[in-house]
Formats: sequence, structure tokens, C-alpha cells
Amino acid sequence: MRLYPIEKVRDIGIIAHIDAGKTTVSERVLFYTGISHRIGEVHEGQAIMDWMEQERERGITITAAATTCFWTPFYKRLDATEGELQNLKKQFEHRINIIDTPGHIDFTVEVKRSLRVLDGAVVVFDGVAGVEPQSETNWRYADEYKVPRICFINKLDRMGADFQKSLTSIHERLTPNAVATQWPIGIEDNFSGLIDFLTQKAYRFEGDNGERVILFDIPEELKDLVQKKRHDLVEKIAETDNQLLHEYLEGREISVETLKKTLRKATLENKIVPVLCGSALKNKGVQLLLDAVVDYLPSPIDVPPVKGINPKNHAEEERRPDDNEPLAALAFKIASDPFVGTLTYFRVYSGVLKRGSYILNTTKDFQERVGRIVRMHANHREEAEEICAGDLGAIVGLKNTTTGDTLTDPEHPIILEKIIFPEPVISIRIEPKTKADQEKMSLALRRLAEEDPTFRVGGDEETGETIISGMGELHLEIIVDRMKREFNVEANVGRPQVAYKETIKITAEAEGKYIRQSGGRGQYGHVKLEVKPLERSKGFEFVDAIRGGIIPKEFIPAVEKGVREAMAKGGLSGYPMVDMEVTLFDGSYDYVDSSEIAFKI
Repeated sequence: MRLYPIEKVRDIGIIAHIDAGKTTVSERVLFYTGISHRIGEVHEGQAIMDWMEQERERGITITAAATTCFWTPFYKRLDATEGELQNLKKQFEHRINIIDTPGHIDFTVEVKRSLRVLDGAVVVFDGVAGVEPQSETNWRYADEYKVPRICFINKLDRMGADFQKSLTSIHERLTPNAVATQWPIGIEDNFSGLIDFLTQKAYRFEGDNGERVILFDIPEELKDLVQKKRHDLVEKIAETDNQLLHEYLEGREISVETLKKTLRKATLENKIVPVLCGSALKNKGVQLLLDAVVDYLPSPIDVPPVKGINPKNHAEEERRPDDNEPLAALAFKIASDPFVGTLTYFRVYSGVLKRGSYILNTTKDFQERVGRIVRMHANHREEAEEICAGDLGAIVGLKNTTTGDTLTDPEHPIILEKIIFPEPVISIRIEPKTKADQEKMSLALRRLAEEDPTFRVGGDEETGETIISGMGELHLEIIVDRMKREFNVEANVGRPQVAYKETIKITAEAEGKYIRQSGGRGQYGHVKLEVKPLERSKGFEFVDAIRGGIIPKEFIPAVEKGVREAMAKGGLSGYPMVDMEVTLFDGSYDYVDSSEIAFKI
């Protein structure tokens, strides 16, 4: 049975540039929601969400970690007695599924695949640096998937912190729709609390871990600023709703409830991005951030139904987030667990995924049985009988499922949109230290490539060396380290080489003939090609301009295949060629000697 109605579920991701404090925010969230009883600090290597050895040693997030927590909005239980608290929990408690993502560009795959399956995002910014390069990349991913988001300007206790400057950098570099809903009291060493513009209340956070939230009156010196900023906020909210705008222009007082409701609607439509503030390390502002997640970010029923293609008739269909609909889920991450084997993380968009049932992988047209279902809390597993619509979970031991595959009810197949990942940008050669490790290395590389779509394994035909490619030096360094720790394979690696691409600058023509005579049947292929540069990132286009059958139709695909193979080897420095159009416009063939292989060559 569903314990939480679907409208009380939030699937959110925490995204940011490296070192903005995502994992520190996640650790506070786990503490204040009662999931952990002690705050795990990143700098002490004790963070729950950074569970990998490499993450704890380096103090960075490498892999996206999922967890679930429960939260009753703080303002609902401000003056409640113990007896009232239980009733409030039943009435207002929300289930929040959180994915804490890495900030490094090298692990950008984790952010992209997480945002694909999440409904909302919390974007964390460093209060000193404001918008940083990876903040922009992650923001673009969120735009691509139309994910509503709220901003949290963190680290306001640091020297050089400036809330207004950080907010301005969001306006200039990300969106003009960002609007402050809070304001800090003091800054740097004097940062002592914050003011909420809608409720016009000031908050400070006391106790060893900031768990006691104290309400007090707005300091005199900030009252004028708060009036002005609240006026700007209310105006921005009113602009998104005609009825409210009418009331606002008539000078009527608008209730806080109405403002919150309208702000929620505007956030879901990406018309407004609320901006909050605090310092996660100093335990200030995280409870109010959780309230904002519940108040402003969408539940699964607030986002449009997911669309896909029916593989039987190729018609577009949609699946609503309802337990009674046919099952449709998306596998968004594959992980190797040393204790249980392969874990397939998935998001259920419609229907219910039950233990012991059969599911169809529509992407690969392969049926599998669901053995064990688990809910993930970082690297800890909790057994589950079923996962309902709008929830996240993991299946143990699926054989043929990879990232981006659709899992459905066998009777009602649908293929959801796949996740498109960036191409690797750097390569190194790798070899095992001993002959005995050769087979183990192949297995390890294959398993790691299954987990990570931006990690590729290939070979150099001429030298016979194994080449691994990834998103950066750190990415490949972590892969080699994981091979050593998880698969006990020692390896030597070469110097990194940037994965360049080649293209052409001007239009050109060329003629190719392949004639071989032997005693019996010979080989004959003859083509004339025109190559033309295309715009950046247009890829490759092949144009068949043959008229009158001077080259028979069955040989045309062979010419295209030959062109593709030649482009993969490059023209100048041996790098793959991109962004060009190749037109086959003339040639000839021999009735007896012509073959596909001759035209390909």
C-alpha cells in the first residue's frame, strides 16, 4: 500500500559547482529529518552521502547518491504541543527522495541522468563566488529537461560572502526570473540568521546543530530594506496571475497563503525561481530550505505526463503518474555492488513495480524477472515489496538493462525518451602490470563502462593497445583507482591525450577507383564524391545524388559505410572527422566485377 499520497512526494536533486556545499546541505537535511542522528562532515571524511573510499579521501562527490527522508513543514508545527505534532505529521508529512550529485565536470553524467528522472532541483551557490562554470552547465541541463528549481545561496559565513552580489550573478548569467524570498541578518562572521519576506519574520538557529529555530522581530535597521524587498517579491508574484495583479494594483492586502500558492504555481511553470540563503556548515537556513522544497517544488502529479513511443504501432502515447496505469519506468543508473551484484536504479512514472513480477525492457525487447527491489540510502539498502508511481528504487541483478532503458508492463509496452550523454574528451592507453591480470582488466573495464556511459573502452588497431576515454583526467584517474580497489587489477597508464576532432574548411571533389584483376572474378568500384563543410555540431550527412542507375542502388550503402570508416580515421592527424556533408554524385560499375566491398574501399 502507498504510505504517502502522490501529491506529498517530492523527487529532487541537489546540484551545484564543485565545493558550493551540496553534500554539506544533504547531510543537514538527513539530520533535521531524523534519518541520521549525527551530522557527517565532508572535511572529516564522514559524510553519509559520500560513501565511496575515493570520495572520503578527496572530499569530493564522485557518484550521485540517492536517499529518502520525511519532513513536516516547520511553520506548521511552530507552536504545536507533543500531541498535536502527531496529528500534524499525519496531515502534512511529505516524503522527499533526494539525489546528491557531483559538481566536477568529469562526472557530469551523474547530474544529467539524475535530472532526467527528477521533478525539481535545489541549486546551491557559494555565497563568495556566486555563479561558477559548472553551475551554468547544470542549469542548462535543468533547462533541457524543464526542471523547476529553487536556489540556495550557501556559505554566507565565509569571508567575502555577499548575498546581493551572488543574486546579481544569477540574474546576469542564468535567469532574470530569480527573486529573493529571504535576506541574511549580518554577513561573514556576523551572519546570525535570516528574514523571510513573505511571513515578515526573522529566524535564528540555536543548539549544538542549529536544531532549535527561534522566531524574533526584524531588527530595526533592516525594516526599510525588508519592506522594499517584500514589495518587489509580491509584485513579481502578482505579475504571474491576472486576478492577483488586479488585487495588487487596487492596493488590497494579499494573504501569505495566496502568495505562497501563486509562487508555487509560478515556480512550477519556471516563471519564477525563489532564492533562499543560509550556511549549511554553520547549520543556518536548512530547515527553511526544506519548507521551500515542500511548498514550491513539484510532486509527480504537478509535472506533465511522460510521453513515449509504442514500439508496436510507433504511435505517441503518454503515461500519467497513477498507480492504476500500466507500468512505465526508466533505468537511469547502473551500479556494481560488491555484496549483491548489479543494481539498476529506476524511476517509476506510472503503475507499480512489484517484486516477483515480469517486466519488459522495451529498448532491448527483452523480458526479465524482478527478483529483489531495494530503496537506497546512499550505499545502504532497504528491502521493498513494491515501488509506486513517482518513486525511486533499485532492482538487484537485472542482466541486460543499461542506462536509459525503459522498463514496462509486457502487455503495454512504451519506449520513453533516452538520455543523451556527452562524448568523451580525453583518452589514455592502459595495460595490466602482469599477464595474469589481462582477463581481469577486460572484465573490470567492461563492468565500469556499463555503469558509466561517458566512459569508453576501445583499442588501437595498429599497436594493439587498449585505450580508455572519459570526461577528464580526474575521471580516468578514479576509474583506474576503482579497478585497483574493487577488482584487484594493477595497471600502467600512458600520458593523457585530448580527443580532438577534425573537419574541412572548403568544398572539394575527389574520385576513387578500386580495380583488381585476378584469374577469376575481379573487383571493380568507382565513385566521385563532393565534400562540403557543415555548421558546428551538425554531425555528418550523406547525400545520394546518383541518377539513372550509373551506380546500382545496392552499392550505395557500401559507399556510405566506406565514407564513415574513412572519417573515423581522420584526414590530417588521425582524429575522427565531423560536421561535413558528403555527396555521391557520379561513378561507374562493372556488371561482373563490382561488389559492395569494392565500393566500400
